Amino acid sequence: MSKPGKFYPQGCTWDGYGCNFAVYSENASSVELCLFKSASDAGPSEVVKLRERDMFVWHTYLSGVSPGQLYGYRVDGPYEPLKGLRFNKNKLLIDPYAKAISGRVEWDDTIFGYRVNDPAADLSFDDRDNCSKAPKSVVVDPYFDWEGDRRPNTPWGKTVIYETHVKGLTVNHPRVPEDLRGKYLGLSCDEVLSHIKSLGVTAVELMPVHHHVNDKFLVDKGLVNYWGYNTIGFFAPETAYSLVSEGARHIAEFKQMVKILHQNGLEVILDVVYNHTAEGNHMGPTLSFRGIDNPTYYRLKPDEPRYYMDFTGTGNSLNVRHPQVLQMMMDSLRYWVQEMHVDGFRFDLASALAREFYEVDKLSSFFDVIHQDPVLSRVKLIAEPWDLGQGGYQVGNFPVLWAEWNGKYRDTMRHYWRGDPSQLGEFATRLVGSPDLYQGDGRRPHASINFITCHDGFTMYDLVSYNAKHNEANLEGNRDGSDDNVSWNCGVEGPTQSAEVLDLRFKQMRNFMFSLAVSQGVPMILWGDEIARTQQGNNNAYCQDNEIGWANWSLNARQLENLRFTRRMFDIRRTHPLLRRKNFFQGRKIRGKDVKDITWLRPDGSEMTEQDWVNSDVRVLGVLLSLGADSETDENGNVLTDDTLLLLFNSSAEPVEFVLPEGIHGWKVLADTSNPSAGVVDVGRERYRLSERSGALLGASPASGQRA
Repeated sequence: MSKPGKFYPQGCTWDGYGCNFAVYSENASSVELCLFKSASDAGPSEVVKLRERDMFVWHTYLSGVSPGQLYGYRVDGPYEPLKGLRFNKNKLLIDPYAKAISGRVEWDDTIFGYRVNDPAADLSFDDRDNCSKAPKSVVVDPYFDWEGDRRPNTPWGKTVIYETHVKGLTVNHPRVPEDLRGKYLGLSCDEVLSHIKSLGVTAVELMPVHHHVNDKFLVDKGLVNYWGYNTIGFFAPETAYSLVSEGARHIAEFKQMVKILHQNGLEVILDVVYNHTAEGNHMGPTLSFRGIDNPTYYRLKPDEPRYYMDFTGTGNSLNVRHPQVLQMMMDSLRYWVQEMHVDGFRFDLASALAREFYEVDKLSSFFDVIHQDPVLSRVKLIAEPWDLGQGGYQVGNFPVLWAEWNGKYRDTMRHYWRGDPSQLGEFATRLVGSPDLYQGDGRRPHASINFITCHDGFTMYDLVSYNAKHNEANLEGNRDGSDDNVSWNCGVEGPTQSAEVLDLRFKQMRNFMFSLAVSQGVPMILWGDEIARTQQGNNNAYCQDNEIGWANWSLNARQLENLRFTRRMFDIRRTHPLLRRKNFFQGRKIRGKDVKDITWLRPDGSEMTEQDWVNSDVRVLGVLLSLGADSETDENGNVLTDDTLLLLFNSSAEPVEFVLPEGIHGWKVLADTSNPSAGVVDVGRERYRLSERSGALLGASPASGQRA
């Protein structure tokens, strides 16, 4: 039985008796709701014409409709591509607010709104029905027993992020039950959680888990969009990571994963792709937004609305300037926080979301609505602060509340440890939290998400093992992927080399992990870097759902040593608040005392001079850190630690002897990348010899605790 229903909330809302359906289309002439008994049905079992429209939202209420019901929309209106209008009533469309999606896109010519291979291209019109080939939206029951789930709410200053792929991390794990490998529930197995927690990780950042489409050009080559940066459902979890792909069981499995991670003190951050959709450019398929209201949902070229603005390199860009699109994004984000209990978001190509017109606007509507939102303003917000459009590189320009992937940190650390000249000043700036980027706008060091590697580019092992990318398996002639700069060029490539070459490679990886652990800001570890995961030189493994893109858990002695060193460094970071300060260093005497919170040192023990900083040949640096006014206290205000630390760096090809700072009764070596297995060693108070291409961390011996 059909009733008028309500225009809010959008999507399908089940109330125990029936469902309210609501979909926005500003330019449509009519909208039909189609109900199906199975995903492969050639046609709907029932069609309901939506006769009510309020504020461009078409809506109806159907009693007797229950969870598991499959549905979709047919939307009619002008088909005038030259004017940006692409309505085609013959195409079944996914609900933009669908909480679950059944089935995958079957690449049939009927998926397109135009006649494929017609000389008129997308100006032609395809009148064939596509019901049996199109995915269906699913009515869901939102109930889940969270059992008093509590968010970890880890402070930014104590956060360590682990960027991972749901399937890639677990699909080969021998201690994960076979049926759970590669699944949401596999990620929450005890064996996987104990590994993640052993690294000092506090937050798991999941590569896209929104329902996505496998691009046609990949499917035609026998490949898939493994990473999932090709969203078609901003509310629907990806079904490929669930035990049962049909219906809506995967929602409960996702929630169960989040609940278990929370029980283990781990936050869940989602990598979200709101900058574009899987419908591509003007030659792409008609799956949802394009057929519902093309000019509402997409940025069209003002003088040629047949074509799309493309700031992402994927064919289209969502029209965040439109109130409906902005509302959909906010509704989606709140849904994942309130209903799915996630703790934050990393926004892919976030600069594209800030483009009011052509230029990136820091005060765009997108940021305004998040800043005032009582839900979203309280979760972790991370920007990938660039897109592919002109002026899209915006590192350091996002507003308060936001942290950023610090691409300058990544590049500087690579250049420094490769031994490039003229890096010391930049290296020091990145080491202390990039104050040049974040100090002047109300943000703190934790605004900098520090990383050496991420899903884009080489893994850490491949970074130090390959002189060029090897993306041949992507079947694009090795033309895809970035031109990653390698950190250390040994003249030979590949996973198997001499013991000497392998020793140097692993030391470079330890240098990177060491730098991440001792830098101010929030460290992010790419999954598998701790065990020297390789992608065989592929630095764009987005389509490699195979051994190239999966972690191999059969570890040799060097990999195990790398794992132990990573665990040790992040345990040191956890126990020394000096390495994760809330405020930037001041570089001056504290409250009139002689001690400064940071002192930059030459190997001879004297302070760095201006000439030292600009000398392109200097590759050696000492950094003395003192607790100062940024101490960590308990609830009663008592200082928890009383630290003095000394960081030593040497990216040159020769060992260096450091004169240790005076006024300390004795020093102990907490870590040295040239000797990863050594424990804490007392080294007296005079000198320390640091090997070539190495870093070390020294602490004041317990007998002194402070400078004398």
